[in-house]
Amino acid sequence: MAKEIELKVEGKINRLTNETFKFDDRVGDGWYSAVYFLKTREIAKKYKEDKVVTMQFFQRDHAVLCGIDEAIALLQTFAVAPESLEVYALQDGDHITPFETVLTIKGAYHQFGFLEGVIDGILARRTSVATNVYKVVTAAENKRVIFMGDRDDHFSNQVGDGYAAFIGGMSAQATHAMNEWWGDKGLGTMPHALIQLFDGDIVEASRAYLETFPHDDLIALTDYNNDVIVDSIKVGKAFGKRLKGVRIDTARTMIDKYFIRNEEILGDFDPRGVNIHLVKALREALDNEGLNHVQIVVSGGFTPERVKEFEEAGAPVDVYGVGGSLLKVNIGFTGDNVLLDGKHAAKKGRKLNPNPRLELVNL
Repeated sequence: MAKEIELKVEGKINRLTNETFKFDDRVGDGWYSAVYFLKTREIAKKYKEDKVVTMQFFQRDHAVLCGIDEAIALLQTFAVAPESLEVYALQDGDHITPFETVLTIKGAYHQFGFLEGVIDGILARRTSVATNVYKVVTAAENKRVIFMGDRDDHFSNQVGDGYAAFIGGMSAQATHAMNEWWGDKGLGTMPHALIQLFDGDIVEASRAYLETFPHDDLIALTDYNNDVIVDSIKVGKAFGKRLKGVRIDTARTMIDKYFIRNEEILGDFDPRGVNIHLVKALREALDNEGLNHVQIVVSGGFTPERVKEFEEAGAPVDVYGVGGSLLKVNIGFTGDNVLLDGKHAAKKGRKLNPNPRLELVNL
């Protein structure tokens, strides 16, 4: 990023414990470790069991760190005699800079060295998601952002990704699994499938929703018929103050009927999908009908850049729903052995990089 990230997650959360994580027992057998680490473990046990290495982990970007608690729990669970290791670490949620050391582990190589790649992968995915979320939340200028990434990756990633999104500043998430590690519940109202069941009648679908979930906020999905403004006004008139908001999720290949009815307003902008002109027209129409209280939720292909574009144009969005763009793993971590028996012994180009921010961890 062009400028350093200033962490907006308030304070520090307590470290998660190894009881939080449901590790596959095969991690300890090396099932998920690169084979050359396993071979090195066997050689170290046979010839260099008394040699003590110091391994440090870093990455190359400005980022919001996540995955530290998970890495520590991994060591507690699968390292040999973990209580004898000396571990220093930053905390999940810390703002980190390029090449800053985030974790060091000191001990005999055969105790933990085979976990190097697994730890790299944990830190890479969790930090990538946390940082991606942070960028979106920052671009949204503190408006509410909902994590809707359940359909964009394998379901087994939801728990850890949801925690990383929370660390990055996400205010709500789509599934219960995404909230598992930080103790909340999933949030959501209606998909297109619900409206389909009522033959495209948004009013009847919304009525059924309210009768079934009377204590929920009603946020109606109004792009099913590709007529966002007309259907938003319909549901607004039907439910008045009961209607909390409308969500538009128009496909990027579609042009809403509003533009087809008003061809004269078409100009040098792309009218497809959820766009700034459509959102502004929707806000104006709602306000003209006395529905000023109704919030506008947008979703569908939003990235930090697109959110920033909407905000800079003054698009009257109240809530952004963001999914796939948050799950890109674009931050890679490296673990290096930099000391051997307390003396410099790193490969060329690497050396011990002390970090006074590291805290001693009791395993």
